Amino acid sequence: MVDIFCDKCDAKLTNVCETGKRKPGKIKKLTCKGYAPHLLYILLNSCIPIFRYSRDSIGENPTLCRDFFVILHCNHAKQGDMKLSELHTGESGIIVKVTGHGGFRKRVVEMGFIRGKRVEVLLNAPLHDPVKYKIMGYEVSLRHSEAEMIEVITEDEARQKQMHRSTNSDATATAPSGVAPQAEASPAAASTQPLTDEQMLAAARSESRVINVALVGNPNCGKTSLFNFASGAHERVGNYSGVTVDAKEGHAVFGDYQFNLVDLPGTYSLSAYSPEELYVRKQLVEKTPDVVINVIDTSNLERNLYLTTQLIDMHVRMVVALNMFDETERRGDHVDIDTLSRLFGVPMVPTVFTSGKGVPELFQAIIKAYESAEDQDPHYRHIHINHGHEIEHGIQEIQEHLKMERALRERYSTRYLAIKLLENDSEVENYVRTLPDAAEIFSHRDEAARRVKEETKEDSETAIMDAKYGFIHGALEEAQYETGNKEDTYQVTHLLDRILTNQFVGFPIFILMLGIMFFATFMLGAYPMDWIEAGVEWLGGLLGQFLPEGPVRAMLIDGVLGGVGAVIVFLPQILILYLFISFMEDSGYMSRAAFIMDKLMHKMGLHGKSFIPLIMGFGCNVPAVMATRTIESRRSRLVTMLILPMMSCEARIPIYIMIVGTFFGLRMQWLVMLSLYLIGILMAVVMSKLFTKFMVKGEDTPFVMELPPYRFPTTKALLRHTWEKGKQYLKKMGGIILVASIIVWALGYFPHNDQLDQQQQQEQSYIGHIGKAVEPLFQPQGFNWKLDIGLIAGVGAKEIVASTMGVLYSNDDSFSDDNSYNDENGKYEKLRQQMTADLAQMHGMTMDEVVPIATLTAYCFLLFVLLYFPCIATIAAIKGETGSWKWALFAAGYTTGLAWMVSAVVFQIGRLLL
Repeated sequence: MVDIFCDKCDAKLTNVCETGKRKPGKIKKLTCKGYAPHLLYILLNSCIPIFRYSRDSIGENPTLCRDFFVILHCNHAKQGDMKLSELHTGESGIIVKVTGHGGFRKRVVEMGFIRGKRVEVLLNAPLHDPVKYKIMGYEVSLRHSEAEMIEVITEDEARQKQMHRSTNSDATATAPSGVAPQAEASPAAASTQPLTDEQMLAAARSESRVINVALVGNPNCGKTSLFNFASGAHERVGNYSGVTVDAKEGHAVFGDYQFNLVDLPGTYSLSAYSPEELYVRKQLVEKTPDVVINVIDTSNLERNLYLTTQLIDMHVRMVVALNMFDETERRGDHVDIDTLSRLFGVPMVPTVFTSGKGVPELFQAIIKAYESAEDQDPHYRHIHINHGHEIEHGIQEIQEHLKMERALRERYSTRYLAIKLLENDSEVENYVRTLPDAAEIFSHRDEAARRVKEETKEDSETAIMDAKYGFIHGALEEAQYETGNKEDTYQVTHLLDRILTNQFVGFPIFILMLGIMFFATFMLGAYPMDWIEAGVEWLGGLLGQFLPEGPVRAMLIDGVLGGVGAVIVFLPQILILYLFISFMEDSGYMSRAAFIMDKLMHKMGLHGKSFIPLIMGFGCNVPAVMATRTIESRRSRLVTMLILPMMSCEARIPIYIMIVGTFFGLRMQWLVMLSLYLIGILMAVVMSKLFTKFMVKGEDTPFVMELPPYRFPTTKALLRHTWEKGKQYLKKMGGIILVASIIVWALGYFPHNDQLDQQQQQEQSYIGHIGKAVEPLFQPQGFNWKLDIGLIAGVGAKEIVASTMGVLYSNDDSFSDDNSYNDENGKYEKLRQQMTADLAQMHGMTMDEVVPIATLTAYCFLLFVLLYFPCIATIAAIKGETGSWKWALFAAGYTTGLAWMVSAVVFQIGRLLL
């Protein structure tokens, strides 16, 4: 039988699904991702298959692939397994797996805690720690913290699994009506039968076939490509460092095993140098995976293997994926993989994740590493990187003192900690300071570091790094590593770099690309925008014909269509903008942009890497804030986060287009739009200089950034990334913007009086009272109360500004009157007339007299939108990245104050000149 798994849980489809959901007759679509995608359609009844496929029938069924390398995707993670520490006195269970680092696992296994053995809780100490257990006929005590690292399965869990197997073994595939035959044994009878050790062992073996895997590697080595290929996810794959900024989780099935995959951020080492390095290290220590996949870019073996040596120090189970092996073969490079694998003591598998080549072998190697014990296989044995006599002597001395702390040696590899202490790792030093013998440990560390410096004439950190690279160099020589000369795979990259990073044409090309991006966004995007707008207009007219007068009609036409319709028309521009940004990221040009902008960034007090988050900010400030994790310097990272709100994100584009199209002629629109982006950049420069000089102190770090080879993005990847952003935008339409539009409409509709005209009704409504109350605060900018309400509503999300104005001004069909489309000032002529009339009444002028002031007010309104309070999501992201509400609230406060001041100054000076 071929094993097929439910796409909603990890249960085989030949078993009863454990979710308890009953959907008789539902068609389930499962994805088989082998060397080519295949869709499997299986009729399920309570997740029991009606049609069961044997291996012999695969060739006859066109929906199944003969090469049945199956990774079927599970959308729901498994519930956490029970820990030995959770068993009560008198209870027993079968050991499923022992987690923790290699040294701890080896010691516990030697004590008899072996997978498949029954363990019983005898008694707890008076303070409930340690606990005495009985295993293999003798009694042994473990601390609670040690028992937490041992997973077990209880008799109740084993009985439940046996009932599922029994039920499904009796299910047949002969009932086309969708009703599965019942098992002969009733659940009640089965629940009373005691289980034998053999049955318990079978349940433990089934449970132990869940492998937790972490993907670790340098930036841009292909980790996320493997994650997407194996789990069926569509996580972002970019051709620059820092695409993955947090852990992504997914699930895959291969053979009889389920894999819980975690894609960790790319990192060059496991030091305390950058946030992503600390994040990866924390994940490996606190959530110890069963196996680590160390993904390596084979085209740069020596540099990538440095991280491998650090993972070896941590004593984790590991399999190395030699990725991009096809590029290595094209260049004619050669390496004896078998010899290299033996020298490092870890299995190494050549792979090409983009095509799936080598992935089955990689998963088989993971299973073998998971099921095998160390030193049983020459390719899977724990080695110690030899750092030289003096360094090794220092490591051993420090280890001896660290091993005296039982809690420490349970959680960490003491050799790894000793090496990190010699490297002056600040995080490890802070941890060691909490130990009782901290002073003695530091004394031995300092003495060892002194001896190392005397012998090597280098500080201990540099000496350890040199030793590791020396080991790598020697291993590659023994493995007969040679670079070929068949094909220079980077020939195109070198040629393009000579042009795109040239000191004379590099900047003009970059500015030209930005110009093309904005031209396509605002000019080409106008055509599909017209089509969507026509659809909104048609739908509004249709509702007006069929719905009677009343609040429901007003809510749907003026609230929902007036608000959401005013924003959704800008979807084409959003998609075009993200298409260009995705192309620059995936092609590798974004890293070059950071390279040519480094000197300018440095003059601003920032790091060259700050440029990438700033460019991303033109799309959305939230992922841009998260991308600052890749900046090593705390000062640059914090200042970058604080000035990111100055970047005009896509949420502001609907407001810009609405106001610019309303008040400025076609010949001026592009200039006004350009000025907004340039003013945002200029204010970011000014605030950056002020922050770095007066507020945020600290040393900057060198500009060290990988420039990956250029790769032409696939159309599929570009469209997927663009559509993902488009979906987020559409979700906002159906979520926060829809709700906000209805709220704004309700506040403007109630209390309703049919005797009042539209203007009087709005002024007497709740929203009119709120606007009038805050109007004096915005008089220096020349804003009337409707503009004030738009700004207040935009605190939640900037798109709500446009939808709010759409609601407030939609009662006169400002967005849908064909007769208003004749003026060159754009299709918002009615909106312009209505806003101008409001401002004329506010200033006590005629319509003709107030036109220059109305245009000035509109521009000041755009400046306020550009600079004021970032959306709530951005504030939350800043809090998450800084770990403090102080900086998040400061960002909200200073941007709003700056927006008020700049817009007021521009209005007052402009009014004097008019």
